[in-house]
Amino acid sequence: MFSKTCEYGIRAAIFIAFQSYQDNRIGLKEIAKKIDSPEAFTAKILQILSRDNIIKSIKGVGGGFEISKENMKEITLAQIVNSLDGDRILTGCALGLSNCSEDHPCPMHDKFISIRNDLVFTLENTNLEELALGIKSGDTFLRY
Repeated sequence: MFSKTCEYGIRAAIFIAFQSYQDNRIGLKEIAKKIDSPEAFTAKILQILSRDNIIKSIKGVGGGFEISKENMKEITLAQIVNSLDGDRILTGCALGLSNCSEDHPCPMHDKFISIRNDLVFTLENTNLEELALGIKSGDTFLRY
């Protein structure tokens, strides 16, 4: 459903939020390892998330990535998805057709509307704090 970039980006943001919730700043190598992502690919993703003010990058000794606890409550999955994948998943055709619309629908158009609406609602109403707290409590996980 999401691109690999977006999947890794969501995982990274959740992991950084989890670490930040515990007042830890985390480095690239550990993030890549914990989310099972190639390091160079993770670096590019983190650069985008940092540029879009979803995560904060601190350079130098003791540096790394973090998200303020206040921002965790405000940052939604929709922001992360939009930052990394744009609005393609929220507005694009379920079959990837370029000319799908109400006037010229693909075979999946009408059935996909409710799925898309549910997805948009979930992405817009899920914040990083609740996902980080799920990891912290042990109710959810990022890898086996």
